[in-house]
Amino acid sequence: MTIREASAKWQGTLKEGAGRLRLGSGVFEGAYSFPSRFENGPGTNPEELIAAAHAGCFSMALSAILGGAGHVARNIHTMAKVHLGATAAGPTITRIELETEVEAAGLAADEFERLAQSAKTGCLVSRALAGVSQITLKATLVEATKDQ
Repeated sequence: MTIREASAKWQGTLKEGAGRLRLGSGVFEGAYSFPSRFENGPGTNPEELIAAAHAGCFSMALSAILGGAGHVARNIHTMAKVHLGATAAGPTITRIELETEVEAAGLAADEFERLAQSAKTGCLVSRALAGVSQITLKATLVEATKDQ
């Protein structure tokens, strides 16, 4: 089975320290800190990387599911918003909102919604994040014209 990796390095205390996150592929490395994670400071944070992973995974899952149903999407654009909130257990990912816009021809709105919900449920990252109490999806179908 495939193994993916990333690393994190942290130096200092929680609030005054800083670190770097690096993907194993080397295509991304970025700074993170208490302000970038829990405030609006510069840098990245684990939740932002989870959002990117979820948006990418969902888009690919939806492409596969649409293809399996005989539909080819010209374009799939997905935004994921990871909500970090305070709970009795401490900081927690409380909700993830997926919003996707898909350009495809010959697909009925009700079938599209069913297939999009199936992708949300079946996406590897959605399943890995099963502990998140709420993952929502807003899916918009844009009719592709045949000459595009």
